[in-house]
Amino acid sequence: MNSKRRRGGVKRVYELLYGEYGPQNWWPGDTAVEVCIGAILTQSTSWTNVEKAIGNLKERGLVDVRRISTTDESKLAELIRPSLYYNVKARKLKEFARFVEVEYGGQVDDMLDADTEDLREKLLGVWGIGPETSDSILLYALGKPSFVVDAYTRRIFTRMGLLEGGESYEEIKLLFESALEEDPRLYNEYHALIVEHGKTTCKTRPECETCCLEMLCDYKG
Repeated sequence: MNSKRRRGGVKRVYELLYGEYGPQNWWPGDTAVEVCIGAILTQSTSWTNVEKAIGNLKERGLVDVRRISTTDESKLAELIRPSLYYNVKARKLKEFARFVEVEYGGQVDDMLDADTEDLREKLLGVWGIGPETSDSILLYALGKPSFVVDAYTRRIFTRMGLLEGGESYEEIKLLFESALEEDPRLYNEYHALIVEHGKTTCKTRPECETCCLEMLCDYKG
């Protein structure tokens, strides 16, 4: 499939998903700091587990970059235990907190004025932050136009024939960003719709008979 048809397919899928599910109102979180924490904790776990971990942090006033930075790592790990892989994630939170302190004086909101590509490169240099987490922070915490690619994206669009299956994260990200208007609200909504469709319909064992994308899809489950 040529690039023009792929881009057209990306646009059409958005229209169909939005028509099926409506606005998703993502990302859950009261502050930019909380969204950043959630983006790190949600790695390899469910959002339900993340909510429990964030609840523990809130109870102790630790949804705060400076307090995370000064909190003992083992204590932090125990508080975020519900999120799984808590020892590694505690280190990730502390590394992120140190980054914000060094680069932005401990103020996540000061990241708002940074150039998107420059900030993305810096985030990718922080231990434990990969492309998906970086883009989640940029898009959901800071409202910057950086499309988030996840396992649902790869699964759905490979089944539909819009991806071949071996594309890199950056190649998939470029496909979406070249097909869509550069609008963080659109990127936000689209990614949330992809997640909803992946969770409810295009699962590991897909429910093709109820899928709103069936007429466009190459996959026959």
